[in-house]
Amino acid sequence: MSENNLDQLPDPLAHASALIGCITRIGLDSDDASLPGACVAAAAHLSHCELCQLYRLDDATGRLDLIAQHPSATLPLADTPSGVDLRHVRLLRDTVDQRVAVSMDDVWNSTCDTAFLPALGSPWRALLSVPLFDRFNTVTGVLLCAAQRPAALQAYAFSLGQLGSFALHQLALLRSLRCMPVVVPQDRAVPLAGMYGLIGSSTAMAHTCQLISKVLHTPYTVLLRGETGTGKEVVARAIHQAGPRADKAFVVQNCAAFPEGLLESELFGYRKGAFTGAERNYAGLFDAAHGGTLLLDEIGDMPLPLQAKLLRVLQEGEVRPLGASAAHKVDVRIIAATHRDLAAMVAQGSFREDLYYRLAQFPIQLPALREREGDVLQLARHFADKACANLGRTPVQWSNIALDQLSSHPFPGNVRELKCLVERAVLLCDDNLILPAHLSLPLAPVATAVDDVTLRQRMERVERVFLLDCLQKNRGNRTRTARELGVARRTLLYRLARLNIPCGDASAER
Repeated sequence: MSENNLDQLPDPLAHASALIGCITRIGLDSDDASLPGACVAAAAHLSHCELCQLYRLDDATGRLDLIAQHPSATLPLADTPSGVDLRHVRLLRDTVDQRVAVSMDDVWNSTCDTAFLPALGSPWRALLSVPLFDRFNTVTGVLLCAAQRPAALQAYAFSLGQLGSFALHQLALLRSLRCMPVVVPQDRAVPLAGMYGLIGSSTAMAHTCQLISKVLHTPYTVLLRGETGTGKEVVARAIHQAGPRADKAFVVQNCAAFPEGLLESELFGYRKGAFTGAERNYAGLFDAAHGGTLLLDEIGDMPLPLQAKLLRVLQEGEVRPLGASAAHKVDVRIIAATHRDLAAMVAQGSFREDLYYRLAQFPIQLPALREREGDVLQLARHFADKACANLGRTPVQWSNIALDQLSSHPFPGNVRELKCLVERAVLLCDDNLILPAHLSLPLAPVATAVDDVTLRQRMERVERVFLLDCLQKNRGNRTRTARELGVARRTLLYRLARLNIPCGDASAER
């Protein structure tokens, strides 16, 4: 490990405090999908670098796999062809083999090859590659930071090594816990609310989680239906991660993203010489997902000829790559998702009837956000906390007026719209308090006297969402909720009954 060189930093105490905050946030993160991203975001924040990458070392193959990169929204992942061992990159290989941090204050005056890094308008000038260790002092990965200016990054090696090693340890721990076998009694469903990204305590969300838990440990094909932005990929990932295939691959393919010919070769693969340009054998996504799960998003956009081949996969469990003389078996759980009405498409002849009934073996209709009463504020806080962790900043608070605006907005784009709205608000918020100006939501039309009933219903709806949110924060404890609201407990119980909020079972509000 690198020696502790924090005293070489301009403000060691401030850096140490920020490091503790970053490690605390990573330690509290229970989502193994977002944890690597939170690590590289924190590393970029601590080192003041424009780029940070996290690599994990595969003990079995010796490969260094790039698992996270910051900033992910503006930079594509390094253009590394599948199958290339990143240990062939000298900088990374030296870091792993020598077990010490490699720092270059000015790349221009060195022979270091930076071709494996994503290209920006300005070249990379300074690099820091830090080995990461487990509790047995074995190298488990590499944390790499790059700056577009000459910089003395060696001083950050110790703190970034601690951060990255802790993140990889937490990631391994979360995945080992997730993969532990779960014995599910036949008469009980697995509780999923609040796990695997399934955030919300509304009746609609509880029903959705109950359906998901019923199908987890079955081989049934699942068809996820719902409006755009309702979280179909999140649900599909939850089915995979909470089920028996969690330790295998989860592969996603958008059927609307490729024309028919390319989609067929992407899904089924091809053999060398199958068509012009096929210079090697290529394993398709069904083979890539062998033993795991394949999500076919926007299944309604799949061309009819491909639908017939997909039906054969579902019925026979085998695929035939383009140019191959024989089919081979694959073990893949298929989850399909669509926002279109497949039954209507069957009637129009644009979707195969036999495939529709095979896909709809276990349909799940995901509720729109406007149908998930009380979930908007809970989701908003969740997305705000995630955005703050990714940006490496302290958590933000919400003004009551901003919460009122969120609860009144219809959200035609559903959860996706809410997520983007909250992330933008966090970015615009400078004083750790989100205000209506940060949300940029249109003002609700002012109701007239003629609309008295609508106004009353609207006010009751806002009050109901507000009370549900307070109960959620206090874990269903009505005494603490009444104390927070500054009202008598009897008054709170009256309002709960008046607004049809169950008060006999506090767990219903959790």
